[in-house]
Amino acid sequence: MAQWKWASGWLCFLSLAVLLNAPLLAQEANIESTQAQFVGSDACVDCHTEEAAAWQGSHHDMAMRHADSESVLGDFDDRSVIHLGESNRFFRKGDAYWVNIQGPDGKWHDYKISYTFGWTPLQQYMVEFDDGRLQLIPFAWDTRSAKDGGQRWFHLYPDLTPTDEFYWTNTGQNWNFMCADCHSTNLQKNYDSANNTYTTTWSEINVGCEACHGPASKHIALAQQAKQAGSPISSELHYGFDRDLSTAVKEWVYQEGHSTLQPKEIVPTQQLQTCAQCHSRRTQLNETADHVKGAFLDKYRLSLITAELYYPDGQIFDEDYVYGSFLQSQMAEKGVTCTNCHDPHSATLKIPQEAVCSQCHIASEYTPEKHTFHQANSEASQCTSCHMPETTYMQVDPRRDHSWHVPRPDLSQHIKTPNVCTSCHQDQTDQWADKQIASWFPNSKYRNQQHFAVAFYADAIGHRGAPDALAYSAQDASLSDIIRASALERMAGNTGKNTLVSLARSVKHDSDLIRLGAIAGSAGYAFGDRWQILEPLLDDPVLSIRAETAAALVGSYQQMNSAQREQLQPPLDDYMAIQSFNADRGFGRTNLANVYRDLGQTDKAIQSYRQAIKIEPYFENSYANLADLYRTQGDEDKALTTLLAGMKAQPKSSALPYSAGLALLRASKHQQATQYLKQAAETAERNPQYWYVYGLALEKVDVLAASKALHMAYQVGGNPQHLYAECEVLARNYAQGEIVQSDIAQAEIAQAFEQCSSQLEGVAPPEAIQQLQRYIRVK
Repeated sequence: MAQWKWASGWLCFLSLAVLLNAPLLAQEANIESTQAQFVGSDACVDCHTEEAAAWQGSHHDMAMRHADSESVLGDFDDRSVIHLGESNRFFRKGDAYWVNIQGPDGKWHDYKISYTFGWTPLQQYMVEFDDGRLQLIPFAWDTRSAKDGGQRWFHLYPDLTPTDEFYWTNTGQNWNFMCADCHSTNLQKNYDSANNTYTTTWSEINVGCEACHGPASKHIALAQQAKQAGSPISSELHYGFDRDLSTAVKEWVYQEGHSTLQPKEIVPTQQLQTCAQCHSRRTQLNETADHVKGAFLDKYRLSLITAELYYPDGQIFDEDYVYGSFLQSQMAEKGVTCTNCHDPHSATLKIPQEAVCSQCHIASEYTPEKHTFHQANSEASQCTSCHMPETTYMQVDPRRDHSWHVPRPDLSQHIKTPNVCTSCHQDQTDQWADKQIASWFPNSKYRNQQHFAVAFYADAIGHRGAPDALAYSAQDASLSDIIRASALERMAGNTGKNTLVSLARSVKHDSDLIRLGAIAGSAGYAFGDRWQILEPLLDDPVLSIRAETAAALVGSYQQMNSAQREQLQPPLDDYMAIQSFNADRGFGRTNLANVYRDLGQTDKAIQSYRQAIKIEPYFENSYANLADLYRTQGDEDKALTTLLAGMKAQPKSSALPYSAGLALLRASKHQQATQYLKQAAETAERNPQYWYVYGLALEKVDVLAASKALHMAYQVGGNPQHLYAECEVLARNYAQGEIVQSDIAQAEIAQAFEQCSSQLEGVAPPEAIQQLQRYIRVK
C-alpha cells in the first residue's frame, strides 16, 4: 500500500482523502491481513510480458515437465542402447514414453516415463512408483548437437550396483528428496514417515515466477485495486526482486588508483539467498521458513568449504552449485549480485561474455598486453579461462567456478591444488607457471601472499602447526565469512589457547556462518568448557545455529544439571523436527536415534536405527552407530553381527569393516581383525587413519607389512606422525628382535628403518629422530 508523506498543513486534506477512499482502504487492509496464496505464472503474464517472454523456454521454465511430445527430447523411437553387454530399450506406447531397463532385482522391466527433468546439455527422465516416489532412470539424453558429441543416450553412473546410494531406484536418485524443492514451485514433500510413502504436491510443475518472488495473490489483488482506482502501482505493491531483492549496489564509481569501479553504496539485499535456495550445496531443514525475508540458515543448512566438496584453496571439487564459491569472492564482498551478470528470467548472461567483466573492470587495464599475455580474442585470453575454470559434471555438463580465484601456481607447488596454467599447459610444471606469472606481474600483491589454503592443507595432513593456523584464519577479517566459518569447522578436536580465543569471539559474531562454524570447532573440549563456549548459541535467532548447538551438546546430556537440560530442550526440539522432516533418509532417522541414545532412551534409539536400516539399507552409518550402542551395552556379539550385516548390505563400505576390525581387536582376535582392517584401508584407499590402524595391528604379525601400511598412511595423508610411527615400529622390533626369524629379516628391517628415518629428517623434530636411533644403538 502506498506510503503518504506530508507536512502539518496537509492534515485536513489527508482526513478528507481517507473519508473518500475508506472503502478502498478497507479492502486493502483486508487483503493485507490475509495469507498470500500461489496463483500460478499465467497470472503474471499480462503485466510482466517482457519478463514472461524471457522466462519461457529457459532452464527454469523447463526444469521439469510432464512427458509429452513438446517436452521429451530423447529418442524413444524403439531405440536400443547396449550397456555392459545388455540391451536397454526406449520406446512408445501410444502417446506414452517407456523404457525397458534393469531393476534392483537384476531383471529387465518396462517402466513408464512420467516426467522430463532438465533441458540442456542433458535431459533426464523420471518413473513414478506406487508409493509416491519419483526416480530418475540411469540413462540421460545428451541434448548437445551431434557434431559436439550429443544426440545420444548415455549411462550416468555406469559402475553402480543396487547397493549404491545413487543406483537409480535408491535415495540418491529420488526426486522427492533430492530434486523437487528446486525444480518445482510451492513444493510440499508430504512424506509419511510411518508408511515410508510420499504424496508430494506442487502448484506449478516447473520453476515459475512464484518460486523466486513468493505467492502472488496479494500482489495481484492490490495491483488490480490500484488500477481500478486509477492510481499508479506504487513500489509498495511490489514484492520479490522489485523491492527487497534488487541488486545490492545502486551506483558504481571510478576511484583514482583502482582498475575496477568501486561501489558507491551497498544496500542490503536478499537476492543472493533467493537464488541460493537452489544454487547451493545444502540440506533442507523444513518447508515453512521464509528464507527470503528471514535467514537462509532458517530453511537450509549450507555446506561450508569442506574437503569433500572443495580443494584446500576453495576451488570447486565436487558440485557446489555456485553459492559456496561465490561467497568466497571479492565480487560478493563488493556487493555484486547474480543479476549484475545474469538475467534472472532467461537465466542467461545479460550481455556477451567478453563484455560482462568490463562492466566494472576498466577494459583498457585488462588488455592482452597488460593482463592476459595471450593472443587477443583467443580462448586463453578470456577472463573466464583463468578466473572461472570449468569442471564437468554428469559427463557433459561443465560448471564454472564462481570464486574468481587468482591463479596461484606458487601454492600448487606445495599443496598440490590445481591451477589453470598447468591445466592448459600440461607439458609444464607448477614451478614453470610460477616463474611465468612472476615475470608478468612482478608487483602483484597476490603472488606469495599468505593464503588460508595453507592452513586447510596443514589440517588435512595433521601438521602440528595446523591448529594455530586455523585459529588465525578464523579471526582474519580480510577473509570471507564462509572461509572463516570453514576454518572454525575444521578446528574440531583442537583445544589450544588460540583455538579457544577464536571460538569465544566467533560465537558473538554478527555473521550467521561464523557462528555456525564455531559449533563443530568446539568439539575437542570437555563438556564443561564446551557448554560455556556454546551456551550463548542455544537461543540463537537462526534455526541452523541453535539446532546444531543442541545436537553438539546433547551427547553430554547425562552430565547436565536440571537447569542445563531445561535450557537445551527447546533447541533440541528444533533439531529433532529437522531430522523428522528428513526421515525419508537414513541420516535423518540415524540422527534421531543418536539423540534418543544420548537421552538414555535406548529402546527408541534401537528402533530408530533399525528403521533407518530398513528404509536405506546401504547407509553405513546406521549400522556403525547401532553397533556402537550394542557395544556400550556390553553386547560385543550383537555389535559384530550388526557390522557384518551392514557389510553385506553395503559391500563398498570402508567404515564398517574398520569398526569390525576394532571390535575384533578388543576381543583379542588379531588375525581376523587385521583382515577387516586391511579391507577397510584398501576399500577407502586414501584414508590415512585406516592405513595407520591397520599398520599398528600388523606389528605383531609382520613387521615389514606393518611398515608398508604405516608408510601408506603417511603417503595418502602427509602426516609426519604416521611416518614417525613407521620408523618407531621398525626400530623397536629391530632392537627387540622378538619376531625376527632370520638375519636376512633383521637386515631388511634395518634397511627399511634407514629409508624411513632419512625421510623423517626435516619433518620431525631432531630429538624425536635421535630417540628412534637409540633403539638401533641399543641393539
